[in-house]
Amino acid sequence: MAMTYCPLFSGSSGNAALLEAGNTRLLVDAGLPGRTICCALEGTGRLPESLQGILITHEHSDHIKGAGILSRKYDLPIYANAGTWEAMEGQLGKIAAKNIRIFETGHEFFLGQLAVFPYAISHDAAEPVGFSFYHQGSKISQATDLGRMTPDVLEAVKDSDLLLLESNHDVAMLKAGRYTYALKQRILGNKGHLSNDAAALACVRLAGLGVRHFILGHLSRENNFEELAYKTCAQALTDAGARLGESGDVSLYLAHRDRPTALFTVG
Repeated sequence: MAMTYCPLFSGSSGNAALLEAGNTRLLVDAGLPGRTICCALEGTGRLPESLQGILITHEHSDHIKGAGILSRKYDLPIYANAGTWEAMEGQLGKIAAKNIRIFETGHEFFLGQLAVFPYAISHDAAEPVGFSFYHQGSKISQATDLGRMTPDVLEAVKDSDLLLLESNHDVAMLKAGRYTYALKQRILGNKGHLSNDAAALACVRLAGLGVRHFILGHLSRENNFEELAYKTCAQALTDAGARLGESGDVSLYLAHRDRPTALFTVG
């Protein structure tokens, strides 16, 4: 049976993704108002009451804003590691004790028919993670909010059938933009966000490690353009000898900041 993945929103104004495998249907992050996420889900033909839980990557508000209200309204478990729970608990409002679920970073766990592997990433949060999901021989991974692409992240997401990868900013745009010096340094640092150039290099490396379908996500509204992110990565892949397109070696897509992107199915 196939896995289905849909980036509902991907950017600094809010992040949420839908993941399905067999009878398991989850949100990965819930960083917008609950009503906004529900409308997006309904636009894909899914009702919010059909969800079985919410997975959280880290405690920043663009990843958890709607998690508390969705948990309370639909009696949904929220899954996060201990460091993230401690950092975000005060922001969520009251969560039923039975819906507080704690996983351990670096240790696989199961939700229904889905295996989940949370791996450590480099970001300025308490205990941030990315996720790789496994179901009946298929693998989907999500790697955003990365200050840098580490060997451990490469190892975690290699051989993914589909990967959502951060391509947050163009370095020249960021440096010339209106952000404060401190914010620019944060974004450019090892615990900030992955640039277009860094994402392009990562895609080239990962294409050689078995990844065939990439979605570029978490694009900055201020310091990036969809066309620029796509062109930077596409050029790097073609320069490395990859053939782009559905019939080629690698497929490349973009996740939208403000609306669902598409339903991607693997397996």
